Amino acid sequence: MKTTDSKKQSAKKETTKKETTPRGVTKPKSNAASGLTELFEDGLKDIYWAEKALTKALPTMVKNASSVELKDAIDNHLTETEEQIVRLEQVFKIIGQKPTAKKCDAMEGLIEEAKGMLEETEIGVVRDAAIIAASQKIEHYEIATYGTLRQFAETLGLPEAATLLEQTLDEEKGADKTLTEVAVNAVNLEAAEIE
Repeated sequence: MKTTDSKKQSAKKETTKKETTPRGVTKPKSNAASGLTELFEDGLKDIYWAEKALTKALPTMVKNASSVELKDAIDNHLTETEEQIVRLEQVFKIIGQKPTAKKCDAMEGLIEEAKGMLEETEIGVVRDAAIIAASQKIEHYEIATYGTLRQFAETLGLPEAATLLEQTLDEEKGADKTLTEVAVNAVNLEAAEIE
């Protein structure tokens, strides 16, 4: 009888395990984040990789831009991005972690899309408009990421980290605003005249 009871209990445990991941729900990896701290750390690693990748992509955008204002905006943001990497390293230090990059699929995709947009546009104002569009997609991703990470830091009681992340968030918003101004005041108008 005991063997039958043991089999029933084992079968019940199997059924319970299967029920915890319902059909259509993604099963977590074995190393999945189980708390907000782990999710925060994972997000930091992701954006650290993204910012480093961006420092390699921005010079290509500068070389392909024809608008002086656009070149200046991207150059200025490259300098900010390098400072943002240093700031992220400070956040890692605050939480007692070594700065580690984890491949950011989103940024990789956005950079690839930007490269594709360069190939699909003629050199000049139309390409400038494409560079602005691609750059703003990147900025919006970064704004979402830094806003989330800042909020995680606040929730986790890490005010110094939250302040550093807020500073970067403000820079990303500023870069997005600058790109909009370049587009609205010059590039988009000139590109529309070509029609």
